[in-house]
Amino acid sequence: MLDTAIRNAEIITAADRIRAEIGIRDGRIVTIAEDVGPAREEIDAAGLLALPGGIDAHVHLAQHQGGGVVMADGFESGTRSAAAGGNTTVMPFALQQKGQSLREAVAAYHAAAEGKCHVDTSFHLIITDPTPQVLGQELPALVKAGYTSFKVFMTYDDMVLNDAQLLDVFDVARREKAMVMVHAEGYDAIRYMAKRLEEAGRTAPYYHAESRPQSVEREATHRAISHAELTDVPITIVHVSGREPMEQIQWAKRRGMNIWAETCPQYITLTADDLKGLNMDFEGAKYVCSPPPRDNDSQKAIWEGLRDGTFDIFSSDHCPFRFEDDKGKDAPGARTSFRWVPNGIPGIETRLPILFSEGVSKRRISIERFVALTATNPAKLFGLYPRKGTIAVGADADITLWDPSREVTISQALMHHDCDYTPYEGLAVTGWPVRTILRGRTIFEDGEVTGARDAGVYLERGTSQAFGA
Repeated sequence: MLDTAIRNAEIITAADRIRAEIGIRDGRIVTIAEDVGPAREEIDAAGLLALPGGIDAHVHLAQHQGGGVVMADGFESGTRSAAAGGNTTVMPFALQQKGQSLREAVAAYHAAAEGKCHVDTSFHLIITDPTPQVLGQELPALVKAGYTSFKVFMTYDDMVLNDAQLLDVFDVARREKAMVMVHAEGYDAIRYMAKRLEEAGRTAPYYHAESRPQSVEREATHRAISHAELTDVPITIVHVSGREPMEQIQWAKRRGMNIWAETCPQYITLTADDLKGLNMDFEGAKYVCSPPPRDNDSQKAIWEGLRDGTFDIFSSDHCPFRFEDDKGKDAPGARTSFRWVPNGIPGIETRLPILFSEGVSKRRISIERFVALTATNPAKLFGLYPRKGTIAVGADADITLWDPSREVTISQALMHHDCDYTPYEGLAVTGWPVRTILRGRTIFEDGEVTGARDAGVYLERGTSQAFGA
């Protein structure tokens, strides 16, 4: 007998939509048929859509910040919020601090996550100190152990890598078949702009956006692509914000280069004007993230890219800090200059509803494209497919049931995170996840997280399909 049968389902994958029943046993999908037979648990999905559980491939949880700043979400609250937003897998970052062994960073991050995950997790690495030991021994060994992706930064004082370091890291990634995620913003250009703005007395949160114009993202994107071409390695440009960096990615893709791209909810819903707050006041700090939101033309460009394949994945870049907290957005010095406002906004719970509403409900993208961007492509890009990212026989029974017509106004009161605000307050959406099923067990239903805080498991990953695996 089956453990669970989902009846009357309209099943959506990245390629198809069918009406069928889903049979689940031992956490896996074992049959999809017109009638899957008896089961101990029956779920009636009439009027709902059955989608693969969301995979948020870019989230920051319990990440060391320095300077007394504390991230709002650890693993328990962050994965709880993820489950409520229709996600079954999240991929946060194990950050190597300068001078730290990469193995030590990974071990510490696992310890922080142990027993605290409502959904499945798998870690990317962040390389900030690419020593000969790290590049020659630790990184290759960790890739072989299933940590098949890592992130590098082209900005931020404590994380930036210079061009020589980037090339060294890219070369290891090519040899070991690891996916490199690149935060592409030009470090020196940002420092120049920030200094000039501060000297002119332009220090409100809005000027964070002014200090990081599209030109610094465009230049860094082009440079990252050039380095990838030189070393012959696939890379993913993350959190792309507008038309100018997009054009660099399109240029590379037209030439057959192995370049992948990600964008996020803030770039289809927010603009730099949100950073002005009520009247160039500190309320604008709620929207400080990097790259910053741009303008209406940038939003239009992002939608073009979501439709035409420029973008391969859609992630939240969840990076939450409390607003009314001197260990968060209101950290010491933050009110004196935009430079001291912690960069990042919450979004793990609202990622899927925003894209569903703004994309599917408003007919900007198909529902199959929605599934590809939010589940199937992340699974393929980061070595989790076909176990994750689709509804198919043999896959994990990670399924989210959606009410496509439910109308909800996003508010902080609805959120399950530990942040004290949502930047999408008041945004009306159509389409909402009503039940999240992780490996056959319901972990969220009708507004309540029902799964245990240790329901999630850690996932070792294979090679990205970007390498032809």
